[in-house]
Amino acid sequence: MTHVPHELAEEFPHMQQEISDLKARDGHFAKLFDEYHTLNRAIHRAETNVEPTDDFHMLEMRKKRLQLKDEIAACLTLA
Repeated sequence: MTHVPHELAEEFPHMQQEISDLKARDGHFAKLFDEYHTLNRAIHRAETNVEPTDDFHMLEMRKKRLQLKDEIAACLTLA
């Protein structure tokens, strides 16, 4: 199995306990987390040509991933 970059554990290595706690108690955060994870895996599959996509779709997926990461970071700063 290949390494999937941009996993939240890598993006926020010092906040693993906060992520776990928020996932357990905050449904909105859990939804953001799951959506980020699913999208990040889709991007990785596209980047490694397992499921190729066009440049426009790739750009849109990356923008959405960044938006989700920003939302997750905002939740973590409030936790």
